[in-house]
Amino acid sequence: MKIVIINYGAGNIQSIKFAIQRLGYEAVLSHDEEEIRNADKVIFPGVGEASSAMEMLKATGLDKVIPTLKQPVLGICLGMQLMCRYCEEGDTKGLGIFDCDVLKFDATEKVPQIGWNQIENLKSAIFEGINEKEYMYLVHSYYVSLNNEAIATTQYGITYASALQEKNFYGVQFHPEKSSKAGAKILENFLKLEVQY
Repeated sequence: MKIVIINYGAGNIQSIKFAIQRLGYEAVLSHDEEEIRNADKVIFPGVGEASSAMEMLKATGLDKVIPTLKQPVLGICLGMQLMCRYCEEGDTKGLGIFDCDVLKFDATEKVPQIGWNQIENLKSAIFEGINEKEYMYLVHSYYVSLNNEAIATTQYGITYASALQEKNFYGVQFHPEKSSKAGAKILENFLKLEVQY
């Protein structure tokens, strides 16, 4: 199986690569369109600021490539947020894969949310074997409001969508690569998906 982690200058991609190695797979870091299109699974990571990350995607043409991919694609943290329609951070137009917006947490909560929090209302094959209210590790100041594409929710002052799915595209706000055995199980479930569109 060929696994490509999109390397566009945003994200702690090495920790994702190591998490995949622990599962017995190898992943390639790449921004090459042909290599990405030929992958069996694509992981779209992201750590940082939305508008600068989007500029890096545009600079490599990946903003046009990612929405057209047919194999399973997993966006992690900022990667998921960039797959949405719009992000308040930097007034950023996203890739529009998910038909929802990314909003800043209200100042009544400590921002960013850093640490372990629960996921629930799990609705996807990537959560097979994961218990309701399982803890995942999160670091973020912006969130996706509840919508029809939500496949998991989390509470932090409000209830928000902590995972999304639209056809072959999946997104998780949390970091599965930093979320112990349960996070590893989610990555493994994703890598075992057979879906093609």
